[in-house]
This record gives sequence, C-alpha cells and structure tokens, in this order.
Amino acid sequence: MKKSILILFYLCIAACLYAQVQVRAYTEQVRTLRVSNPFLVLQDGQVDGSDEDNSMEISFDEMSHDVHQYSYTVHQMSADWSQESGLTSNEYLSGFTTQDITDFEHSINTSREYTHYRFWFPNSDMILTKSGNYLLTIYEDGNPDKRVAEVKLCVVEPLSVIQAQVRSNTEIEFNGRYQQVDLDVTTTALNINDPNEVKVLVRQNNRTDNQVWVNRPTYVENGRLRYINNRDLIFEGGNEYHHWDAFSVYYAGTGIDRMFYEAGDYHALLFPNEVQTGTYIHQYDSDGRFVVNAERTSDPDTEAEYVWVHFTLPVERPWLDGAIYIGGEVFGNEKSLRNRMQYDNETHCYWLTALVKQGGYNYQFWFSGKGTQNKTTTQRVDGSFWQTENEYAVYVYWRPFGARYDRLVGLQVTKSGR
Repeated sequence: MKKSILILFYLCIAACLYAQVQVRAYTEQVRTLRVSNPFLVLQDGQVDGSDEDNSMEISFDEMSHDVHQYSYTVHQMSADWSQESGLTSNEYLSGFTTQDITDFEHSINTSREYTHYRFWFPNSDMILTKSGNYLLTIYEDGNPDKRVAEVKLCVVEPLSVIQAQVRSNTEIEFNGRYQQVDLDVTTTALNINDPNEVKVLVRQNNRTDNQVWVNRPTYVENGRLRYINNRDLIFEGGNEYHHWDAFSVYYAGTGIDRMFYEAGDYHALLFPNEVQTGTYIHQYDSDGRFVVNAERTSDPDTEAEYVWVHFTLPVERPWLDGAIYIGGEVFGNEKSLRNRMQYDNETHCYWLTALVKQGGYNYQFWFSGKGTQNKTTTQRVDGSFWQTENEYAVYVYWRPFGARYDRLVGLQVTKSGR
C-alpha cells in the first residue's frame, strides 16, 4: 500500500509539473522532438510500458515526405551523464537492445512537407529493470554512428522522500535577485554507510547551464540528510518567461506583431522585446515549455504548419563582453548557433530567425559572458527577481560502496512561491 501511494505521488508530479527531460536533435531535418512524460517509476523491479501513465511517447518530425529507417537503442548512464554505467545491457534491460520506429504519418496540406514519427518506450520488447539515468539514441539506416536525436530520461525508485523549500532570503541578499533552495532528504529506506554515497542534483526550469550538484549535506541526522543555507543552492530568480502563440497562421496571436505569408512559408514577426527596467511584473508562464497547437485541425501533429519566427531585441550598442541566446525548450534549453542572436548595426538590434512548429512557446534572453563556459544569466536583459515563479527539480542519486551504477532513489519537483 505504501509503495502504491509513493508511485501515485510521483505520477502526480509528472502530470502536474515540469517535464524534466533533456532532448537534442543532431540534424536540422529533425525537429520538434517531444517526450510525453517527465520520468518513469520502477515498479516491482521493472518498467515494461504496460501502464500508459508510466511510459513515454517520443515523437519528432523529419522535414520531408521521404520515408527514413529510424531505430533506437538505450544505454544506462552515470549520474552526471559523463559515461555509461558499469552494468552490461542485460543487467538493466530485458528484451531487445534495439528497436525500429515503424509508426509514422506524412503531413497533410502543409506548406512545408514533413513526416511525423512516434513510438512508446519502454515496451514489451524493451523493459528497463534498474533505476538511474538512460540515454536513448535515435539513429538512421541501422547505423548507430548516424544518430539523429537523443533523449535523456530518468527512472526513479521512490526510496527517499524529499522536502524542498524555496525562499528569498539568501546569504547574498534578502528579497533581491536570488532564491535559496533548502532540502531535507530521508534515508531511512537506504542502507547508507557514508553520506558521500549520496549525490543531489538541483535543476531550475529544466536548465542545465545553472544546475547544481551537491555532494555533501550541511547536517547528517538519523535517517535524514539536510542541505540548509548552502551557498551552492542559491539561484538567480530570473524573470517570468516571454510568450508567443502562433496557433493561427491567419492572424496574430499573443506576442505576435504580424503574421504573413512569403516565398512559400508563413512568418511570425514578434513584438520587439526590451531590456528590463528593474521592476518585476507578475505574469503566468509555463517556465520554458511549449505546446504544439493549430486551429482548424483535427491532428496538429500532422496538420500544423512550420513558421519562421522573428525575434528582435533593440539595443543601442552590441555587448562586446558576451553573447545573447534565446533560452527555453524551443531550443532544448541549450546554447548553440541555432539560438545565438546576431547584432545588426543598421537597425541597432539583436535578431534571430528560427523555424518552429505552430503552437504556444515560452522563451527568455540568456547572456553568456566570455570565460563563463556554459553558465548564463538573465540579468543583462530580463533582469532577476526573488518573486519570480520557477520550478526546481531535485534528483537524489545513491551509489553504495562497491556498486557499479548510480541509483535514482528520489525525485521531487517544487515551485517557488508555493
């Protein structure tokens, strides 16, 4: 009974909060890669896909009507995704090691042709038997070296209960630009000999550029690890995401100045954004997510149009100490040439044009300073405020001494301000 309650609890998190899945496409021909569930739950020692609520529909578009032979395979990874685990595939996978993707449909009456592919994972032919991180790789023509996309997914065995609190009073400042995350992690169901066996990852809005690993608790108590007033767990509050809605190609939706059709494609010209003045204004957002949606369609997956979206950010002079990126799930929460803005000296503004599928999208402006590696800040353009509502995902990994893989024994998603 207790186990059923825990599983229901985790599935409620999955249904209501942020989809904590990292996805990446390796070719411009593959777009709109989506995963239906945020994570999987290990039940009775396996995840077999028999429960639709505990499986993932993975889908993507290939930008033609040509039929491609796509397959996928999965590998268990370390907690930090840096390498494969020490287990062999038959220790974490029951069934086949590869599967073909056979479910696809061509787009219907769209300006740009594409083919929509989908499959469910796990399934009766590929059953996962261990918790932890998994890298699902999609490749072409039966050649694993011809990868086209990947999905980083997690399987949790709910052995630890996490209590997370987000507050505005930090060691840096009180009610200013930052948010402090405090954690209590119960370990009564774990046979822990050393607190260093436990690693905790905290991720804000599914971003990896500012995620934090914590390897040592502040306090060790009987059956509980506490991470309190940890300076590493101070995050920029950031600001609420901007939003545009291109559900219609016939008139301008929210955040869109003008819709037009030119040279065989639809275009959405967004209202110019502005550098924030320092005043927080609350507005509801979905913390970087997007949803595919199109009016006058029965199936947006195959009937939605692809639209050129034009971003502009007027700035009198370009910033020479770093670069501006458009952040959010629309670009996989990554920094790359796809979402790096360019500066136009004639119009005095940063700009970016991207081809995306019809729907509603959130986005932010990330500034990446020179020498800061992957880390970004919202303070240069959007500002940062303690009041901002953010979603924080907490992952608890446990690797007992002598074990060959990292078990994911707890996962909690919480929202600041609630």
